[in-house]
Amino acid sequence: MENIADIIRSMSLTAEVFFSGRLCGIQSFSSEGKGHLHLLKKGNLTVIMKDGTKLVIDKPSVIFIPGDIEHRILSEQSEGAEMVCATLNIESTNRKLFLDAFPAFLALDTDSAAYIARTAEWLFEEAFGRSVTRSVVIDKLSELFLLQVIRYVIENDLVKGGVLAALTNPMMAKVISSIHSQPQVDWTVDSLAELAAMSRSKFAATFKSVLGTTPNDYLSDVRIAIAQDMLIKKKPVNLVANLVGYEHGSALARLFRKKLGMSPKQWLKLTDSQTQLPISVHDKNKTKKV
Repeated sequence: MENIADIIRSMSLTAEVFFSGRLCGIQSFSSEGKGHLHLLKKGNLTVIMKDGTKLVIDKPSVIFIPGDIEHRILSEQSEGAEMVCATLNIESTNRKLFLDAFPAFLALDTDSAAYIARTAEWLFEEAFGRSVTRSVVIDKLSELFLLQVIRYVIENDLVKGGVLAALTNPMMAKVISSIHSQPQVDWTVDSLAELAAMSRSKFAATFKSVLGTTPNDYLSDVRIAIAQDMLIKKKPVNLVANLVGYEHGSALARLFRKKLGMSPKQWLKLTDSQTQLPISVHDKNKTKKV
């Protein structure tokens, strides 16, 4: 569990509330690169995912959609549903590996766990109150609530794969922790299998079953993610290459081109240009902002 804590601690988890009040009719939600957290305080609603999946909710609940998935919420025009809605932003070198661990969406009664119920009650009290610090407090409470939902998912074995599943697997935990903490080591399938105290063939099969990818592909993805984080911090390409296990920057560039279709410098330039773009309103129907 300490390994999981280290992974989560290395992330930047933020939640920004954009709506609190009575939601009526049909609302569509889509936010590029961000997930959503919806909390139903009172009323009935239907959540419709992009693939057509429908979920009817008639009791206080939280709807957790970790990835960027378009969805709609329907509520009775006459009655409406009292809700708090927030966007989720997960920034980490392990972001994709982290998101792969969760279901596309998750709905939980707010009384599923005592700690979830307490925070939900506190969040609703702030969201529907008139405090001068209301907007800041509910954003922070939403971030806490996000951590608690992640905690619930892990503690109740709802993790479906990815790095979190591996870290809860006794045979894989040491391997994953070693890869993340020492990406510069010249890891091979044989050396990783030795860490797991397994034969090469059994290790490769188990790794693929738990993480859905091969050891070599996983190692490459981790190295790219860590390299990206360092490049954003303006570290030289050659130094970054050394720190993630490559002798020269050209080797790292080959990996970037293979995985991303561009060189590290091209990726960094693209990333810089995107961060300078104005932030657009993510809710297509422009629901009321806090």
